[in-house]
Amino acid sequence: MSLPTYDQLMLPLMRLLSELDEPIKISDAANILAERSMLPEEQLQKALPSGKNIFKDRVAWAKTYLVKAGLVQQPKRAYCEISALGKSIELNKLSEITNEYLSQFEGFNDFKFSIKKDQNDELLQSNRSDIHVYQETQTPEETLEATTEVLISNLKNDLLQMIKDKTPSFFERLVVDLLVAMGYGGSHQDAAQAIGKTKDGGIDGVISEDRLGLDKIYIQAKRWENTVGRPDIQQFKGALADQVAKKGVFITTSNFSKEAIESAKKSGIVLIDGDKLTSLMIEFGLGVQIERSFHIYKIDQDRFDEDNF
Repeated sequence: MSLPTYDQLMLPLMRLLSELDEPIKISDAANILAERSMLPEEQLQKALPSGKNIFKDRVAWAKTYLVKAGLVQQPKRAYCEISALGKSIELNKLSEITNEYLSQFEGFNDFKFSIKKDQNDELLQSNRSDIHVYQETQTPEETLEATTEVLISNLKNDLLQMIKDKTPSFFERLVVDLLVAMGYGGSHQDAAQAIGKTKDGGIDGVISEDRLGLDKIYIQAKRWENTVGRPDIQQFKGALADQVAKKGVFITTSNFSKEAIESAKKSGIVLIDGDKLTSLMIEFGLGVQIERSFHIYKIDQDRFDEDNF
């Protein structure tokens, strides 16, 4: 059983509000609807990448759409109640409330048109053919999150292909840049002297874990297409043992087999595959630049706290 979409929550929310004689906090309404949904707890605890609870966020957006249609009103912040217009609707005769149903109300049409225009303008400015057009069942935040995931996924694929097109020495320098960006190796010069110089039985380089060089991390960097298997990890493990090394990182442009992952876990070797590599590059701004940015604002409650004035 999957989570209901925000539009599937509009009728349950309306019915709940029609049962009440006073306004209710939207958070409390969400808790009641969650209990009535009979959904498993793991479903109800699902969150967006931003950390927001999906079910509660969808209830909040269901409320917003109903408010724009005039069926629900907000007497004060975070509270809602059914409006006079909402009370005039025979909810027991409805099987669902959809955006199409709400389109009969002028306020909702104005609201919906502005959202679709803004989002479609954003999507049309992109050259990516695999970004889908705005979906009616998604909240605006879910649409934003999904579009961002598509853009990042495509960026990661492009990054990985560019790395694979370069030479092994380029990949080694890239590893240096990444590790330094992450705070390892002291200075870039120290790291550059360490990486790509050792070539000792499966070790491509050694880098300081901290600026004082108190501990060392041994590196294996493989610009490969094929899956890295258990024998490769075993070889690296043996090289670490020869150096009496405690810490090792195996970085590849491909991926690791299940057996390789299990072998690495037993030895404390950190594995970075192509997907993780490109994620770290994006996180630390290596090989990428910001094309454009925007801010999502929320109410500053302190500014409206009268006790502060």
